[in-house]
This record gives sequence, structure tokens and C-alpha cells, in this order.
Amino acid sequence: MKKYGTLTKAEAQVMNILWDMPDGGIIHDIIARYPDPKPAYTTVSTFLKILDTKGFVSHRKVSGKTYAFFPLVSKQEYTNQVIDNVKWSFFGGSGSSFLKFFVENEKMSQSEIKELIEIIQNSNPQE
Repeated sequence: MKKYGTLTKAEAQVMNILWDMPDGGIIHDIIARYPDPKPAYTTVSTFLKILDTKGFVSHRKVSGKTYAFFPLVSKQEYTNQVIDNVKWSFFGGSGSSFLKFFVENEKMSQSEIKELIEIIQNSNPQE
């Protein structure tokens, strides 16, 4: 798995929009998907240039000076890397310690706990 840098909160916001636009979009399309108050065109443009440099996005010319930006990294790939980093940094790589921490510290409903148990049972065949 290729390692990617860490996204800032603002960069992650741009990436979340682009992940919902897998074929890409021009800056105006991206801004339109932001909640109000919407950021300035130049702000989004700057974040896209940073994300391009970091290898998270690429771009293609649409017309004139207009470029469409699209993700090079899937949300799943990046999420896997972030979770893996947390697991190794704080739990010595132990998935069970990570899950135990999450379950003990997350306010989960009975139905969420039941769903989690079902996921665990279905993903680990009985030995």
C-alpha cells in the first residue's frame, strides 16, 4: 500500500467533496458542494494545488484556463492508512486493543453494539 501524507481538516473537506465526484469537477463545482458560508475561489484553488503536490489529486484541462480536479486516492485507501497509523501509534498494532478502546469510549446504542457483534462474527470464521 502506498503511503500518503496526512490531510489537514481543510484538505480533508476538499477531498470528501472530490470523493463524491469521482470523475472530478471544476473549482466552481467543488465550491457549490460546500456548506454555507462557501470559501473563496482562491482558497479552494490553493487547497487543490497543495493536494496535487501531495499526490492526492490530479487535474486535466477542460478549456482555456479551466481545469477539472479528480482524486487519485480513494477514500477507502486513505481511511485504511489513517486507521492503521492510529492502531500502530496508540495500540501497538493490536486490532483488538483498538476495537476495545473504541467500544469502551464510544456512546453506542444497543442496536449498534448488536450490529458490531454480527460484523465480527461474520468476518471471522470459527476456528
